[in-house]
Amino acid sequence: MKNSLWSKGLFSLLLLLWSGHSLLPLRPRPFDEHIQHRARAEVESFQTLLQRAQEEVTAGHDSTLYLALQRLAQEEEIDLAQFFPDIRLGDLKNLDRRNGILLRTLLKECQSSLPRGLDLAGGVSFVLEIDEQAHSSGAQTEIPLAKAIEIMSRRIDGLGVAEPILRIRGDRQIEIQLPGISTKDNPEVIDMLKKPAKLEFRLVHPQQHPESFSDTPPLGYELLALEREDPKTGQTPKFPYFIKRVPEMTGKSVQSAQVMINAYGGYEISLSMTPEGREHFAEVTRRNVGHQLAIVLDGKPYSAPVIRQAIEGGQASISGDFSQREAIELSNVLNNPLEFAMHVVELNEIGPSLADDARSSSIRASLVGIGIVILFMAVYYRLAGFIAVLALGINALLVLGVMANIGATLTLPGIAALILTIGMGVDANILILERIREELRRGKQTLQALQEGYRRVFATLLDSNLTSLLTAMILIWLGTGPVRGFGVILAIGLFATMFCALFSSRFLMELGIAAGWKQLVPPAWIPPTSWDFLRLRKPAYILSFTLLLAGSLALFLRGGQAYGIDFRGGDEVLLQFDQKLRLREIQSVADSEELGEVIPTYQSAIGETTELLKIQTEMGQGRPIVQALQKQYPDAQLSLIRESRIGASVSQSLRWNALMSVALALVGILVYIAFRFEMGYGIGAVLSTIHDAWITLGLYVLLGRQFSAPMIAAILMTIGYTINDKIIVFDRIREELRLNPFLSLYEVINLAINRTLSRTLLTSITTLLSSLTLLCFGLGIVCDLALIFSLGIVVGTFSSIFIATPIFYGWHRGDRRHVEAHELLPSKVKMKAEPTA
Repeated sequence: MKNSLWSKGLFSLLLLLWSGHSLLPLRPRPFDEHIQHRARAEVESFQTLLQRAQEEVTAGHDSTLYLALQRLAQEEEIDLAQFFPDIRLGDLKNLDRRNGILLRTLLKECQSSLPRGLDLAGGVSFVLEIDEQAHSSGAQTEIPLAKAIEIMSRRIDGLGVAEPILRIRGDRQIEIQLPGISTKDNPEVIDMLKKPAKLEFRLVHPQQHPESFSDTPPLGYELLALEREDPKTGQTPKFPYFIKRVPEMTGKSVQSAQVMINAYGGYEISLSMTPEGREHFAEVTRRNVGHQLAIVLDGKPYSAPVIRQAIEGGQASISGDFSQREAIELSNVLNNPLEFAMHVVELNEIGPSLADDARSSSIRASLVGIGIVILFMAVYYRLAGFIAVLALGINALLVLGVMANIGATLTLPGIAALILTIGMGVDANILILERIREELRRGKQTLQALQEGYRRVFATLLDSNLTSLLTAMILIWLGTGPVRGFGVILAIGLFATMFCALFSSRFLMELGIAAGWKQLVPPAWIPPTSWDFLRLRKPAYILSFTLLLAGSLALFLRGGQAYGIDFRGGDEVLLQFDQKLRLREIQSVADSEELGEVIPTYQSAIGETTELLKIQTEMGQGRPIVQALQKQYPDAQLSLIRESRIGASVSQSLRWNALMSVALALVGILVYIAFRFEMGYGIGAVLSTIHDAWITLGLYVLLGRQFSAPMIAAILMTIGYTINDKIIVFDRIREELRLNPFLSLYEVINLAINRTLSRTLLTSITTLLSSLTLLCFGLGIVCDLALIFSLGIVVGTFSSIFIATPIFYGWHRGDRRHVEAHELLPSKVKMKAEPTA
């Protein structure tokens, strides 16, 4: 046992150290500060170069030190890699590309390992506008801006940016907000997003070949330059070609683009054609054997191979001098092409959408909630409670460490998933401790009670976590944006919860027993109960039906008013000011004037220090909020710069995507529980979960609240919590059916509910107390998240006892033989006729 004990401890410690190291650095460091002492060779020469670059920034020739270094290195052909020999750049010969990769590596080094999202730390915002020529020609009617937003969203997903905000502004603009990306130092990010990715296959003139770039092209052709890198010198000379203006094929014939490694170890983009494109490409190559076919992207030729024979496999490739990053970005753009070019009209830094005072109060509320949980666990379970709390801390650290390693961004929906993970961790520890307490009550020794408690609880924890994991996997598979982000963090949290509950906390308790700890779990405050819960199923049904009806009427009567700016769009006003207002003050004025939801943020143009106030309001409330603020705060000298109409940031496709993900997750839960338990359990779990979600939504609307984008995560959090609760109750029913072969189904259900009642109440109370502290002391969207979760806890606890189990009972018509006839058990127990309850 000693060897096993210390191996568990060593493994836990190593994981803990790995997670802590993954989170460093905790805060981002400015690039200018980071690079000052980063050079490892020829330090004096590099300091001289840095001083020159800083002078260029001061003189206004460049907006940032990053761009100044990049330009000086390019103009004077300086190899920056000589100053950083510890950064391996392989055998790249091209100087500009090598310097670009080096600077991006240095920029990444000074960023936080776990960047915060727009709601917590702000980010950058830029507005793209359709080119005037495309707008006047009516191109936007063929592919509307809504479609462009979907394409942009997929491109941003390819960048690995979590939780961006995209919305239509006016009739020809798209606003994009990105967290964790510096466009000051990395402007090519915007270039990648705005390029149309117009792919064309064009023939090169078969007879005429230009000798210089001043040659006049033949009729129907244009002179274009093809760059080819010399593998020995790294230079990229340009070669002129006469290329036909009218393409033989376009990118519409391409189904997908993937990055491949060619025979020389370089990167290229492999193109797969659609079925129609395959036939067309075969015909084009068949007609032009011996000619050159140029592959042109956005007017730039990348390659011009000679057609040796007809290509009937529907495959082509773009072979250029690509780095891995460039090849990935190009394939990402090709997979999501726009039909028109766009240009940047605004570029701003934006502050967090969650006000400073809201963040501060929410942090204080979270600390209070954590303190309440620690106090309760310590008082009720004593030393075992401290161990459970310590395991929860390890759980949270593991989740954050994995998030940092996969490049996740911490946002409010992510925090919601983290809260759910911690809640499930509390539940798992309470479940374990209550099981151990049962074994001690039966007279077993401390170590035997520990081992038997863990043995009995393993299947319950496995089923509850696998059910939640199935939900998380479906959200990751089908979800987008905050839905997928929630699923990723939930999946990570479930693995961490299982590890900490079954491994870390067990190690600490075994360590205590080995050190002579006698009383593992103190006697319970809540005595065993024998209440008849099923007898109350009809009043419970009536109450549930009443709440469902009231919530449905509230949703119907409020209609679109139940949805906030994120779902419906609204107005946006931009203001300049002499005196800066706190975001909480703006919200207070909107509340007092009954102007509905407002989202105020501060922004400043890149490279400038002057701040502007941007306020998003409900439709038609832009000017009223400006007038109300001017009246309330005349010393602020607020003046309107611009007013515009904005679209929804939560698209219709995202809403349907979230609904379909949840629906498929519920179907998956039904199938899993039917296989692992029996169909009646699955029906009870799924119907009661739908009941919980719908009543929670209805009560939220009845209280006069509106849905915003983070509410999607709040509903998913509620569903995850309530499913976990029901699986634990159902697992105990299944166990009691095996242990009590002569009890009726009615008696077994009541027995199971009574024996899990302490766990149900303790878990609900501790989680609810944490949620209520956020509700009472939190502000803004944090308060809304806490309200939905608090409602979900109460409704979910109620339905686990009074809805889910009666549905299961009714499905089997009160006959336990009906359960056993369908249940997938290792062995069957022959039963006599079921007595009438």
